[in-house]
Amino acid sequence: MSHSVARPLAGLVTIAVIAGVVAFAANMFRGGLSETTVPVTVLSTRAGLVMNPDARVQMRGVQVGKVDSIEERSDGQAALHLAMDTSHLQSIPANVLVDIASTTVFGAKFVELIPPADPSLQNLGAGQVLQAKHVTVEINTVFQQLTSVLSKIEPDKLSETLGAIASAFNGRGAQFGRTLSDTDAFLAKLDPSLPNLSHDIAVTPAVAGAYADAAPDLTKIADSAATVSQTVVDEQQNLDALLISSIGLADIGNEVVGGNRAAVTDVLSLLVPTTDLADRYHEALTCALEGMVPFIKAPPAPVPGFLISVGFPFPPDRYRYPHDLPKVAATGGPHCADMGLPNPPFESRPPFLVADVGTNPWKYGNQGILLNSDALKQFLYGPIDGPPRNAAQIGQPG
Repeated sequence: MSHSVARPLAGLVTIAVIAGVVAFAANMFRGGLSETTVPVTVLSTRAGLVMNPDARVQMRGVQVGKVDSIEERSDGQAALHLAMDTSHLQSIPANVLVDIASTTVFGAKFVELIPPADPSLQNLGAGQVLQAKHVTVEINTVFQQLTSVLSKIEPDKLSETLGAIASAFNGRGAQFGRTLSDTDAFLAKLDPSLPNLSHDIAVTPAVAGAYADAAPDLTKIADSAATVSQTVVDEQQNLDALLISSIGLADIGNEVVGGNRAAVTDVLSLLVPTTDLADRYHEALTCALEGMVPFIKAPPAPVPGFLISVGFPFPPDRYRYPHDLPKVAATGGPHCADMGLPNPPFESRPPFLVADVGTNPWKYGNQGILLNSDALKQFLYGPIDGPPRNAAQIGQPG
């Protein structure tokens, strides 16, 4: 008895399980077990021909919602009302990008959310409005645009145009191929210069802007040039007279220079040592002229007159022959920069340059008071013939 009851009971349980699985699957397919959703609106220039309600909304290949309804607005845009799953909103930034895409040209459309390069810290929220940036081109749209273009073309004119093109290319395949080959060679030569061309194109706006800024000045220059040209036309007689006078002056100059060619050459030759010396000491000459500038620009003295400081130092040694004869043997060139000239420091003086010019005012000698001086001898004995002498310098001249 128990065996006869168990078999029908097992059959009923099996049928109930199968029915529950089918019902569960159907409910899942209809979205009956979906999570709580929030509304989000997407505005687009068009929704696409195959965009239907219940279309998928996905991000990185994962479905995060669906299209609840599609509304056509008065401004011509399409408003897609999305039902977004709340469980996915925390991973979608508020500045997410939106594209309306399709798997194939003929496939159904879906809304694709694209993460931005710089995502915001806020997440996508309920009631937010997004703007679609791109809508996939459909084959229907291509056909529609092609039909609109073809409707504007007259068949007879199109036939004549195609016939003319066919006649132009008939028998000229070799020439056309040669043209393509030459074009390819030209582009190959042009390819290394593309960076320079890109740079030229990039700086062209700046150059054009500079010319635009200088346009008023260029216009003034053109107007002034026109005025100058008109002045030349008006004064052409005087200009002719000036040119004729210049020709006569040039002829006289040729006669003068030609007749005195030897003398001019000699003068220039004689000036060479002087000019070479001036060129060698040009730094010293410049230094001297620059040193005079403070005296020229200095204000006048508050009290007129001169301030003289007089001292009585011990006299240097007397003149001696032939050691103190003057000489022209100074060498070494200018020393202006070495001595801190022409602007010496405050409360300082440049050092004295001792050169080979004969006597030396700072040489060591018999300085001091000479008791056996020439003046004493002459005072006691009268005029003395011959060079002066003293006890310490017996037998030495001077």
